Amino acid sequence: MAVERACKALYGLKPAMLMVVVQLSFAGVNVFYKLAVNDGMSLRVIVTYRLIFAAAVVVPLALVFERNSRPKLTWMVLFQAFLCGIFGGSLFQNLYIESLALTSATFASAMINLVPAITFILAVSFGLEKLSLGTIAGKAKVLGTLMGIGGAMLLTFYRGAEINIWSTHVDLLNHGQRQTGHSAASSESENLLLGSILALGSCLSYASWLIIQTKMSERYPCHYSTAALMCVMGAIQSAVFALCMESDWSQWKLGWNIRLLTVSYTGIVGTGLVLILIAWCVHMRGPLYVSIFNPLMLVSVAIMGSLVLDEKLHLGTILGSVLIVCGLYAVLWGKRKETKKQTQVASCSYPELEQSALTDIVITSPADHHLHNTIK
Repeated sequence: MAVERACKALYGLKPAMLMVVVQLSFAGVNVFYKLAVNDGMSLRVIVTYRLIFAAAVVVPLALVFERNSRPKLTWMVLFQAFLCGIFGGSLFQNLYIESLALTSATFASAMINLVPAITFILAVSFGLEKLSLGTIAGKAKVLGTLMGIGGAMLLTFYRGAEINIWSTHVDLLNHGQRQTGHSAASSESENLLLGSILALGSCLSYASWLIIQTKMSERYPCHYSTAALMCVMGAIQSAVFALCMESDWSQWKLGWNIRLLTVSYTGIVGTGLVLILIAWCVHMRGPLYVSIFNPLMLVSVAIMGSLVLDEKLHLGTILGSVLIVCGLYAVLWGKRKETKKQTQVASCSYPELEQSALTDIVITSPADHHLHNTIK
């Protein structure tokens, strides 16, 4: 009896444990990105290879699981897939990795939590969502959005005192070789500002993808296939862009080194494996449950960055990150409150709609970037 209860308890903890694995995997993506950039690998080539490896994983999944349910592929669906490839693939990934290269893994991970706030702003702008300032849910979403924006500004314009929590003296990026003095401080400040702009651009690109993806899912509800189409389109777009911008052919060579490890890990684990785990967790607990774990990536990256990259934590980074995470949870809470009310109204008239309404949750970050592909 005790063994049976222990097994049930362990099974109940399985979604939480898997989501911890997912967030640690995403944290690893950020660290590997930083290591590959430090090794001198072209950012555009990294993105191209990641999307190629991701397509190699996701396409077989689509062929296996949706071989009998896939509707006819139309020109409109292909056009929407092309846009998804741009905003959710090539453009987003290039902007994000550029911002990470200019700042730090912790900074980029914190900024990406602005996606739900920016998605909310775009949804209101396009008439897809109402402000509803007269309701608690509407006020929570607006407050969360403002908190996220305030946190981003704090991250960008305020550094504050350096906080030394621990030091392992492990520096895989060889910070000791950096220049010092006024020129280094000036360059770092410029990089931070440009990196912030690029990070905001990546959030805007990703938020745009969420809206386009929603429309595409209505026409083409085979979600492994839409993910596969996006990866293929994004890989083609990134390859064309990289070939136009990168004249050094040696950048494309992958040896048994950190470059091969980075692109294979980010594509296979950071996209393929994570897609499967998120799909299972969404099926068991729903999309909101998955979204709650997103800030764990930020904490994991901050710890990894301090341990192996010798990244310095500053008061502004911590305060800004806390504000962004609080804003994220405020938006999530408001969306949950709103969805619960809609579900109650729908279940009174149409009881069969109750379960489907529970899945109508705004995707919150690229940590869930295949979430919408698996919940309907």
